[in-house]
Amino acid sequence: MAFPVYLVLLSSIFLLLPTYVLAQIHGRIAVGASLSTAGNSSWLSPFGDFAFGFQQLENNDLFLLSIWFDKVPDKTIVWYANGDKPAPDGSVVTLTANSGLVLTSPQGEQLWKSNQTIAGVVSHGVMNDTGNFVLEDVKSVKLWETFNNPTDTMLPGQVMQRGGKLSSRKSETDYSRGSFTLNFEDDGNLVFTAQRPFYSTGTTTGFVPGSEGLQLVFNDSGNFYILRVNGGHYTFTAEEGGAAKDVYYLRSTLSFDGILAQYFLPKNFSGNVSWVPLWSAPPNICKEIEADSGPSICGTNSICTLKEDKRPTCVCLPEYSSLDPEDPSGSCYPTYKQGCKNELSYSQDLYHVQVLENTDWLTSSYEQLNDSTADTCSQSCLQDCSCAVAIYSNQTCRKKRLPLSYGREDRNFNATTFVKLMTGLTDLTGKNNKSHTFWGHAGVGTALLGTSVFVNFMLGAAICLGLSFGYFRRKHAGINPQNNLDTNLKSFSHKELEEATNGFNEELGKGSFGVVYKGIIQIGSGVQVAVKKLHCVIHDGEREFKTELNIIGRTHHKNLVHLVGYCDEGQHRSLVYEFLSNGTLASFLFGDEKPSWRQRMEIAYDVAKGLLYLHEECTTQIIHCDIKPQNILLDDNYIARISDFGLAKLLMTNQSQTHTAIRGTKGYVAPEWFRNMPITTKVDVYSFGVVLLEIIFCRRSVDMETNCEEKAILIDWVYDCYLAGMLESVLDHKFDAVEGEMKLEETVMIALWCIQEKPSLRPAIRQVVQMLEGLVQVQVPPCPSS
Repeated sequence: MAFPVYLVLLSSIFLLLPTYVLAQIHGRIAVGASLSTAGNSSWLSPFGDFAFGFQQLENNDLFLLSIWFDKVPDKTIVWYANGDKPAPDGSVVTLTANSGLVLTSPQGEQLWKSNQTIAGVVSHGVMNDTGNFVLEDVKSVKLWETFNNPTDTMLPGQVMQRGGKLSSRKSETDYSRGSFTLNFEDDGNLVFTAQRPFYSTGTTTGFVPGSEGLQLVFNDSGNFYILRVNGGHYTFTAEEGGAAKDVYYLRSTLSFDGILAQYFLPKNFSGNVSWVPLWSAPPNICKEIEADSGPSICGTNSICTLKEDKRPTCVCLPEYSSLDPEDPSGSCYPTYKQGCKNELSYSQDLYHVQVLENTDWLTSSYEQLNDSTADTCSQSCLQDCSCAVAIYSNQTCRKKRLPLSYGREDRNFNATTFVKLMTGLTDLTGKNNKSHTFWGHAGVGTALLGTSVFVNFMLGAAICLGLSFGYFRRKHAGINPQNNLDTNLKSFSHKELEEATNGFNEELGKGSFGVVYKGIIQIGSGVQVAVKKLHCVIHDGEREFKTELNIIGRTHHKNLVHLVGYCDEGQHRSLVYEFLSNGTLASFLFGDEKPSWRQRMEIAYDVAKGLLYLHEECTTQIIHCDIKPQNILLDDNYIARISDFGLAKLLMTNQSQTHTAIRGTKGYVAPEWFRNMPITTKVDVYSFGVVLLEIIFCRRSVDMETNCEEKAILIDWVYDCYLAGMLESVLDHKFDAVEGEMKLEETVMIALWCIQEKPSLRPAIRQVVQMLEGLVQVQVPPCPSS
């Protein structure tokens, strides 16, 4: 009997449908089904509210395997699998029987899979209308589900058991792991954490039996609460049933800036719509995190304020600029010199104060004046070269110096804040003007050019003459290009440097590469510099010296000391660096007054970023070979800068050979220097690990008795105490370790990985940076010595 014509047509239509459509019936997905980044294919829930598939990340060709609200205009993501490892174009996710969901790259590399918690054979997957993607066996028993493996969002119908957590993303568009987590602890307490706890619901065992939390619940009625053991609720919503699931799309998300908020959006929307916050916690995050403990909401010299939706925003102090314009919550620095480096020439007439209301800083004050008035407080700050901010409240004046932690703006804070600023820079509006430095210089230039037509004419003639002279010099110098540097480095004569340093009179320090002297180059009112007289320079002559100077001169990074110029005159070879006022890390760490935990961690991060640039990001890879606290300098804002980079190769014939004269300093030298092994970037990682331990404990790597006999090797001492769980015993007795105790062990583990005896076990410096940022989980390190 022949098949009816309509059945033949129907079967033909099914053959033409894509495989992802054939694999899905009422939200069910068959084993063997797959999705790729090509096209807009996805697995939809039965009513189409949610979709599972790939979302392309902003401004690149990478993709996120995720679940999103499919009917919402911006396709809001509520779960994602591979935030730390985005998938390249051409990647595929496949539903398998034994491994569940498996994400692979075009080259077949496995990027992510869900089989870590699967105990059974997968029969099919289900994309539910709740937003939950479930893997089930043949009896429809749940083997794995996204609701039990949340990322940063919970949805109605989702319940979190004790031990569960939410993790923030790094930014609005960067889905790698961020700084904040929301942990539902084993004791029933819901804790907000940024490297250490900073806010909690307090739902632990109290005076009422059974008051501790049992589950974190987001029910279909829109209520978000902690169910207590005794059946009571700790609720976040202002009223019961603020927004129902059948009327609104709902989600509760831990944002990248640490705020947990519930959002709603009407299902029957029209036109442009956006998510509206219903509630948020904590009430004021700017006041919750201690500025010197872990990652702050904002960087130094800035102010944290709350927007209408209770989300924090960071604003630089007036006449301060952002260190990194791409980081809106980063640190700020003043656009003019502050401090007492030129105390004798300090004049209060050069400064004025700007008043900020309801703003305070939690960092300690260096001086407090009692029985004061607002006027005397303001004048006292103006007269004091150390004072950057003075806060007046209740007849008390508290003065603070740079660098400041971030400030808090709070209407309930009854005080007047005086910010000291240099007079005559620009009009002060109190806004975060990140481009005012440019406009300040442009304004000066405009004023000069507008003085008279004659001046303009003379200026133009001078410029033309200068250009012609420069062309003439370049044309004739081109006969011997080896004599020139392809950088903006200035060439000094030995006599110029001798005059600048007053006959090499004031010695700043000495090391394996030479002696450093303080000097003043007569440019304008004089520019302070550090002149390093080199010794043992390579013997192959001028060409190699200029080649290496070209490489050093092209390096530009905020965590490297800037090379200003050089001298190459016969046997006299010197390098001229910018002068950094706060000296070496060694003097900062090992002095009587110990820096705070946060200051030390920021310095460690600065050094790691500087090494990352030298190893991976500059045009020519540079191995430093002598990383130690004496070669790390601190600028006016206590930002760490690496010095002496590139000098190892300048003073050696070939640092890549296995038979190489040992470079470095006792206590910081990697083992491969002594073992006829190739010298790679891992020698710097080893030295950084030793320095990191010194930063953590404020102790020298090799401690010496007064009779010069070695007392203790820090790396051995630390590992023994790490095994015994007694790291606090290594801390300098003068240093209060309470503020860093939550981060102490993890940071020590990073250092122990860096000082592994085998170079292959040490992480690359990029991995070290990621561990310091909290983006990579730090595993338990083996014993550094084999």
